[in-house]
Amino acid sequence: MRRYGSFWGKIKKFIACGLMITCMFSFSGCDNLKGSKVVFTTGFLNDELFRIEDSSCMKSEFLVYLVNSQNMYVQGLGEEIFAVKAGDQTMEESIKADCLSTISQVKAMNLLAADTGIELTDPEKEQANEAATEYFESLNADEIAGMGGITQEQLALMYQEYATANKLYDYIIRDINPEISDDEARTITVEQIVLNTWTLDSMGEKVPMNTTEKNSLRSTASQILQQLYDGTDFDVLIEQYNEAEEGTVSFGKGEVDPILEDAAFNLDNGEISGIVETEDSYVILKCVSTFNREETEANKVRIVEERKREVFGKQYNEYAAGLSRIFNNELWKKIKINYSENMTTTSFFDVYQKHFK
Repeated sequence: MRRYGSFWGKIKKFIACGLMITCMFSFSGCDNLKGSKVVFTTGFLNDELFRIEDSSCMKSEFLVYLVNSQNMYVQGLGEEIFAVKAGDQTMEESIKADCLSTISQVKAMNLLAADTGIELTDPEKEQANEAATEYFESLNADEIAGMGGITQEQLALMYQEYATANKLYDYIIRDINPEISDDEARTITVEQIVLNTWTLDSMGEKVPMNTTEKNSLRSTASQILQQLYDGTDFDVLIEQYNEAEEGTVSFGKGEVDPILEDAAFNLDNGEISGIVETEDSYVILKCVSTFNREETEANKVRIVEERKREVFGKQYNEYAAGLSRIFNNELWKKIKINYSENMTTTSFFDVYQKHFK
């Protein structure tokens, strides 16, 4: 059983965990430097990728994020993942964009920290220096070269900036600790039979079914429902018909299509829904549990963290909107994922967590 989510959503979460985006930077409407309205490609320092106010990001800094990210993907999904399409982008383009978004937010958060009076103590700076020493010494010559010749001094500054961003986040959300009721966080578990109302073309892109095809599929769903009414075991029909990744899923309120949520949360234990039509599927549900205590408690934690990110995101977005920025588009186009068997480092953020527990 898994939490409800799409295949690509799980892939994005895989890398987000490595970059700690989910705990710090995943707030609605967050600033993305690549989407800036004004893009300049002149007046840059050598290998300067972007500048926010007077804070620069060098190519080597970005490559630390990119190399660690690409290697996590390779370890989890294989090198061929980079050519796969994720919506209208390749995964290579998506990974680059995620790394750019994260490092640009770190830079902007450091500017906000300075304006707020948040800075590292001397012991915290020493922690960053120690982290940089440990990580730099773990790198081989190919990895250093693959990160644009990154130096230990640059890594120390990167760790300091990351620690400052963390400290700012903790400061802003310090008083946010809402009480979440069981009802608000209630998580249910259902079995599902999903019939997709789309097919894949030769390029792996979704193609919606036409009306005739959908009507035929609806008839199939009706036949499945009748079999369930006649006593056929739900698990048997899951094996035969379900097109989703999982046959059993758990989710809370606000996590799935509202139509699906409404159908699920109105079921009693053991009860079977009718045919639920979502934007891209027909779904039949069977309620396994109307209240999962373990999942509900975990959902309370997720909701609290989301509230914190919303509070932080509002203040951050208001601040970031007023910042000046320039982006070296020509340099950006030249940066490519360049994986090799001699370049496997993934521990940049693990080392950070070790020194900043």
